[in-house]
Amino acid sequence: MPFDASKDKILKKWECEETGLTVSINRYGKGEAKVQIGPRAVKKKNSEQPSFIKAGRLTVEDVLWLYDIIDEVKEEITSQASSE
Repeated sequence: MPFDASKDKILKKWECEETGLTVSINRYGKGEAKVQIGPRAVKKKNSEQPSFIKAGRLTVEDVLWLYDIIDEVKEEITSQASSE
């Protein structure tokens, strides 16, 4: 079965303004909700639009930001799991 982009839904998304890291809760079709770390938005010198790259290794700033939002992420993914 090939990937169908119309079935891939972002349920909730957090973005770190300082580092560009994104954390989201996603669901594909009727599957379970899952947490995704990344991608990372980076600004290019010649463009106003950001480019997106893999999250890769996390910096101290990334980890501290993730620590700050982790309870909210946990509550959201728990509520998504209980509504299935």
